[in-house]
Amino acid sequence: MPAQGVLAMTSRISNLQIALAAALAAGVGAAVANALIARRTERRNPPKGKFIEVDDVRLHYVERGSGEPLVLLHGNGVTIDDLDSSGLIDLAAAKHRVIAFDRPGFGHSSRPRTTIWTAQAQAELIHKALLQLGVRRFLLFGHSWGACVAVRLAADHPQAVSGLVLASGYYFPNFRADAIALSGPAVPGLGDVLRYTISPLVGRLMWPLMLRKLFAPATVPAKFRAFPRDMALRPSQLRASAAESMLMIPAAYGISGRYEDLKMPVAIVAGEGDRIVDIDDQSGRLHDRISGSTFKRIEGGGHMVHQTATREVMSAIEDVERVSRERGWGASLTPRPSATSDAPVRRLLPS
Repeated sequence: MPAQGVLAMTSRISNLQIALAAALAAGVGAAVANALIARRTERRNPPKGKFIEVDDVRLHYVERGSGEPLVLLHGNGVTIDDLDSSGLIDLAAAKHRVIAFDRPGFGHSSRPRTTIWTAQAQAELIHKALLQLGVRRFLLFGHSWGACVAVRLAADHPQAVSGLVLASGYYFPNFRADAIALSGPAVPGLGDVLRYTISPLVGRLMWPLMLRKLFAPATVPAKFRAFPRDMALRPSQLRASAAESMLMIPAAYGISGRYEDLKMPVAIVAGEGDRIVDIDDQSGRLHDRISGSTFKRIEGGGHMVHQTATREVMSAIEDVERVSRERGWGASLTPRPSATSDAPVRRLLPS
């Protein structure tokens, strides 16, 4: 090979090496920066509640009010702060003992990688946590992916759930391009690189557009400004969110044959104009499958119906509670663990 050819090839190799080194340095820099931002975000948004240890999972939960126990489960990508900013926790706490969990991997709850966190696995974890808290029978509300967990818990432990309220849920499997597209950060190896480098940046850029889609046709309410965006964009939570996107269709497939088994009072709530799920294909079909269920369609409510129509959602919870009592399904008014009680308190960790 002529000397000039050798020199040209050497130059191209050198340029490629420089480009690769620069890309590696940029990736490492982005990973360090995102890790530091995540730690700062957690310091600025400390836990609001308490922690309970269940099967090596550190679950964060908020508990307010007294009366009949009501358990609240948030959707994918968010935290307890979504339920709190909506006003639903405080509204319900006027008459109920409200317990809202950060589901595994969200907010301040851990999500061990040794477990595939299906709806069934999460339902079992939440049920065990409630038993540790002395709650054996309760009303249950779930929004979006939280509705998948709620309906699974009700099907697997019908004796524990006195009434069920499902909002904006995905209940029947169908093709979802978005579920596939959003699963990247959950893929081992490649996903770890994405969630520590470009995914947080992309998430920040797409956040306003994503919120508009979530709330449409309603506008994003001012009260949602209290939601800590950067908590949702931490690498750890991006993995949890992506994993739930990946598990979305299997979750619906795994439970869709058991809806007729739900004999407790069930209320289904959905917002007209929901751009995340087709409410006729999902909530409407579920209503047809569950005998005696009610279906409340909120005009212009969109997917985030607990935010846009909080009082209507609370009304659905109260209706289920009333029917539950009339049928003798009422939840047991279990006392909170006291400072002198045994097992549940030993498992509680300081926040």
